[in-house]
Amino acid sequence: MPLNNLEVVTLFVHDIAVAKAFYAKVFAVEVVYFDDVSAVLGLSGAMINLLEESQAPELVEPLQPARHGVRALLTIKVADVDVECARLAQLGIDLLNGPVNRPWGRRTAAFRDPSGHVWELAQDV
Repeated sequence: MPLNNLEVVTLFVHDIAVAKAFYAKVFAVEVVYFDDVSAVLGLSGAMINLLEESQAPELVEPLQPARHGVRALLTIKVADVDVECARLAQLGIDLLNGPVNRPWGRRTAAFRDPSGHVWELAQDV
């Protein structure tokens, strides 16, 4: 059986309340489940699990979650990157880069959440 049915992406966060508020504001997602240390958000066919860093060790043992440096780029396909960037600006979200046309045929822009996870908005051009 191929490993091609993405269900959940777990993001280790510094502060669950701040992360939950950020994702509700930016993505307007459905909260599937929440408790004191996590929030599971529905995201069009998959879920994002925001999990307090203190809970991470038992999931990734013997490794430890990294606190510094970019370890992943999560991409959301959108119809119009420029429109979404304007919406993010209205929400007070700063872009890391873009919008820019990439040589591989996509227009992209990137921003980060309060815990440092980087998200990319992308459209086909």
